[in-house]
Amino acid sequence: MDNRELHILLVDDDEVDVMNVQRAFQKNRLANPIHVATNGLEALEKLRDGSIKGARRLVLLDLNMPRMNGIEFLRALRADPELQTTSVVVLTTSNEDRDKVEAYRLNVAGYLLKPVTFVDFVDVMGTLNKYWTLVEMP
Repeated sequence: MDNRELHILLVDDDEVDVMNVQRAFQKNRLANPIHVATNGLEALEKLRDGSIKGARRLVLLDLNMPRMNGIEFLRALRADPELQTTSVVVLTTSNEDRDKVEAYRLNVAGYLLKPVTFVDFVDVMGTLNKYWTLVEMP
């Protein structure tokens, strides 16, 4: 595993949204490995089990999920000394102020609303790629 390569952990229970992210990556010619978890518990397990440990990681996090939602995941992530510095960008349909405030209180790197059209989705993923290639991430 190349520790300089940025691995994306996409945490989303909606199969269509997962496919849209994957297709948007392809359209933008992004080669970053994408790992998928369908809820916060599964995401924590993937981060802890060693499959992407040691790699540079970025979590793309939906908030509305079963079992453990995005805010609960962020609380658990920030409470874990091994994972607390993991970079997280929220990618959600929730435009609720309380969700935004709580996400930023839990140190997310950004809060993005999921675009309605696929063309806009491609643009958002392209912009996000520009961001993570410019920012120094652990």
